[in-house]
Amino acid sequence: MNSLDSRKQLLIAESELNRAQLVQEWRTMASKVHALTEQARSISSIASAVATLVAGLSSLHHKKSEPAAEKPSWWKTLLKGAGLASSFWQAFRSQSSDRKGN
Repeated sequence: MNSLDSRKQLLIAESELNRAQLVQEWRTMASKVHALTEQARSISSIASAVATLVAGLSSLHHKKSEPAAEKPSWWKTLLKGAGLASSFWQAFRSQSSDRKGN
């Protein structure tokens, strides 16, 4: 084997090593991106639940500031409370299903 053939064989071997290293780095990066995406989903679910809670509490606060003469009926209050509870349930349910799906 002459020097050109040996040089060619070394370059081929180096190229294969570089390819293997690139594949490994790509897999590592993909797994880190996947983990980051999962964290973002979790944070998004928590933020959604907190936003729902804040909106509900804000709605209740605004209703208390109405004049006493315009007090809503107990039926409307019950329906609004049920709607608020349903919103909380959906927000927390979606958060737990996001965690289970992973």
